[in-house]
Amino acid sequence: MMKLGNFSISLAVKDIAVSRAFYEKCGFTVWGGDQQKNWLILKNGSTVIGLFQGMFENNIMTFNPGWDSHANTLAEFTDVRDLQRALKAEGVQLLSEADEASSGPASFMLVDPDGNHILIDQHV
Repeated sequence: MMKLGNFSISLAVKDIAVSRAFYEKCGFTVWGGDQQKNWLILKNGSTVIGLFQGMFENNIMTFNPGWDSHANTLAEFTDVRDLQRALKAEGVQLLSEADEASSGPASFMLVDPDGNHILIDQHV
């Protein structure tokens, strides 16, 4: 089984202040980020969403190998490069790739058949 890590959705928003106010009404609270730099991370329980103004065009599903829902490092996890190799072995085309010779933080991106972007983003 492929373990992708913690899941969040990164939303491309038009007005971060308006979006923040909306999601706060839905029970989310700011957990990280910098609104002055046009990005915030909000949580509602274990649900995480990112608000990003002017950084990318489409919403992105994000998986973080090595993290739990509180951004704590897990003792055991599947490295991003191992996930990348497994997907490539299955014939999945990648938009960007992690450097196979590196270790630690890295990321790669793919697109599902419906055009949804998926970021596998390891921070540890």
